[in-house]
Amino acid sequence: MSLFFVVFLLFSTSSAQELTDTTSQTNIGLSDNPITNKINSSAKDSIDYDLANNKVYLYNEAIVEYEDIVLKAAFIELDSDKNTVYACSLKNDSTGVQFGFPVFSEKGKSFTANELTYNFDTKKGIINGVKTQEGEGYLLGQKIKKMPNDVVYASRGRYTTCDHDPPHFSIRANRIKTIPNDKIVTGPAVLEFAGVPTPLAVPFGFFPNQSKQSSGLIFPFYGESANQGFFLKNGGYFFAISDYLNVSITGDIYTKGSWNVKANSNYKKRYKYSGSFDVGYSSLKSGNHLTGTFSDFRDFSVRWQHRQDPKVNPKMKFSANVNAGTGTYQQNNFSNDSDYLKNTLNSRINLSRTFTNSSLGVDLKHSQSTLTKRVDLSLPAINYSVNKFYPFKRLNSSSKSKWFDKIGISYNSKFDNKLSIADSLLFNKNTFSEFNNGMRHEIPISTSFNALKYLTISPSFRYLERWYFDRIEKQWKNNELITDTVNGFFRAYNYSFNLSTSTKIYGVLNFNSNIIKAIRHVISPRISFSYVPDFSSNNFDFYDLVQVDSLGNTQTYSYYQNGLYGTPSKNTSSNIGVSIGNFIEIKVGTKDTLKPIKKVKLLEGFNISTNYNLLADSLNLSNINISGVTKLFKKLNFRFRAVFDPYQSKNGQKINAFYLSDTYMPARFINATSSLNFGLKGGENTDDEDVPHWLDYVDFDVPWNLSVSYTLDYNKQNIDQVSQSLNFSGDLSLTEKWKIGFNSGYDFINKDLTYTSLNIYRDLHCWEMIVKWIPFGIRQSYNFTIRVKASVLQDLKWERKKDWYDY
Repeated sequence: MSLFFVVFLLFSTSSAQELTDTTSQTNIGLSDNPITNKINSSAKDSIDYDLANNKVYLYNEAIVEYEDIVLKAAFIELDSDKNTVYACSLKNDSTGVQFGFPVFSEKGKSFTANELTYNFDTKKGIINGVKTQEGEGYLLGQKIKKMPNDVVYASRGRYTTCDHDPPHFSIRANRIKTIPNDKIVTGPAVLEFAGVPTPLAVPFGFFPNQSKQSSGLIFPFYGESANQGFFLKNGGYFFAISDYLNVSITGDIYTKGSWNVKANSNYKKRYKYSGSFDVGYSSLKSGNHLTGTFSDFRDFSVRWQHRQDPKVNPKMKFSANVNAGTGTYQQNNFSNDSDYLKNTLNSRINLSRTFTNSSLGVDLKHSQSTLTKRVDLSLPAINYSVNKFYPFKRLNSSSKSKWFDKIGISYNSKFDNKLSIADSLLFNKNTFSEFNNGMRHEIPISTSFNALKYLTISPSFRYLERWYFDRIEKQWKNNELITDTVNGFFRAYNYSFNLSTSTKIYGVLNFNSNIIKAIRHVISPRISFSYVPDFSSNNFDFYDLVQVDSLGNTQTYSYYQNGLYGTPSKNTSSNIGVSIGNFIEIKVGTKDTLKPIKKVKLLEGFNISTNYNLLADSLNLSNINISGVTKLFKKLNFRFRAVFDPYQSKNGQKINAFYLSDTYMPARFINATSSLNFGLKGGENTDDEDVPHWLDYVDFDVPWNLSVSYTLDYNKQNIDQVSQSLNFSGDLSLTEKWKIGFNSGYDFINKDLTYTSLNIYRDLHCWEMIVKWIPFGIRQSYNFTIRVKASVLQDLKWERKKDWYDY
């Protein structure tokens, strides 16, 4: 429904208006017109009727409404003889300021004008000084002619994405044609800033004006690289396949031979699923054939993310997060710091199904290290588990709990098909024959009960069975040890027993002080006993004895020593484990009358543990492990771990003599690791520790944030070895429009800064400036960009850059 149709309704019914109350409101009835809905009109000051000339005048905040159309102005004149409507602003008598500019709204779209006139006979209208929003942009025209099909012609018009009045920039053309929900076309156009024209001009302009996506060219930007030559980047084509799927194919090309091809697809089905798919392949050429320094780095990358709406099927879920490719693709084509610093690529595709008392999951996994150049695959990993159930609980008819009520049984099974291989050998023809597979079944049975009022006793039994489809068999033949792989179906099982007892000891020390009220110490001792039988006897048929040399020496080996889930234990083991946990907090006084006492954690965890092997003939006591963690001031996280050996060492080997006997010290220091992390942030939401990547989302509500991590490792086995690292990152809002971000670290071994980047952002209202600078290192580079924020003019930018391969 157009504005002109509303005007016609006003003209045709002006003689039938009826004043309903004293607030200058009018309901316009329709007698001879086929449209039966009422037209409502109102004005703040008055509604005057000129019956002699068949005119109606509405003064001050005049409003005309029909269905979803609203026309507002300081003054509206309706002339039924000439079939015209006229709307304009008025001047304030005391200040002389114009007010009440005509505003027309329809179906969520609106425009503002200085004045407008419409003739119903010709179905054409003239609008002077109009401003209307078209998609992400605004169309401004000195004189507008609107046609019956809603096509708009503008004389001396401007197109801009700036909402400031007047706009900071615009594209000015003498003639502009706007086709609703299609496009905006201009004649010769020139770019102007603050009303000042620039030498930048084009013979014509074309801007999409659709609420839905459409296919079209993606124009590249050009530049020059010192080592790669002139280039065109990010040029291609966008395919709007449907409302649920789109695909864009872009590429880069350099005059010296390097190139890059990328494909991106996004899809979404509301209330069902959404995702994206990215693939890239690049060729980075450098050097010279004549000098023998030529190189051609071929890299590829595949990324896929799929998310299922949990409302579709709560019991069955499918998700995918794939990030794979050559290890150097992100280093040679990185766009942000996180991609470059990432040294592992991980992928997981998961399908899970939840049943009443069990669950089934199928995973396809991939892990790739860019440092070691190794790839780990799990294709597939199938897991099935049964929730813990209590079979004897229903036998108890009394309301009082019995010890056997807590006997719980669960079941877990897993099938794996794994491969670990160098990435250079991944696509060899024999790769798939090297997969290692098997199936594992586990049945844990456990219970717990109280004894002597304060002790918790927890006995458990664990049965583990492995299924393999091959095993190794060795034999001494022709003066040589031969290892054969025998295919078939083989079972290898074992079981173990465990018994533990634990309790908690509480200690409170009160103070008569206004600052520290009390100190509370909780000690959690635990003693455990475990027993694993010997499964190497002939009764189990898991091990065999084989001659290994011509002297007749023999060796016991397991048929399943290369098995995916290991092999049953060779020797009987019986261990006693001891651990002590500690927790310390203080109560401090506050000035808050509602909460006069506040709890502060001093030590969230301080644990000491060791084991004693009852059946070993020597070195029965294992290393002593000490670990702890605490959080101070809600921001400072501190973790530490230390290992001590209770035995002496001679020539780098542990000997069966206690360290205490010679040094009067309980144990010998082996190594220690400590880490310190803290994050600080200014602003109102300072407790929020999740800070988004600042180049992806610049949040000026957070004036500053800083993240620092420090790690220290000290190893004292044969020689003293110390390693320590420091990393820090953050950003700072210099003003309401300026923000600076940084990421760096310090290598204490090489005594130099690690990968360092500096980022500067300037909010220019409808424009933005982004500077990314890597001042040194092998990725030394810079990128300076000024661009329009709106995506419809994303190619309207100025960029200056120097990539890392140009240094």
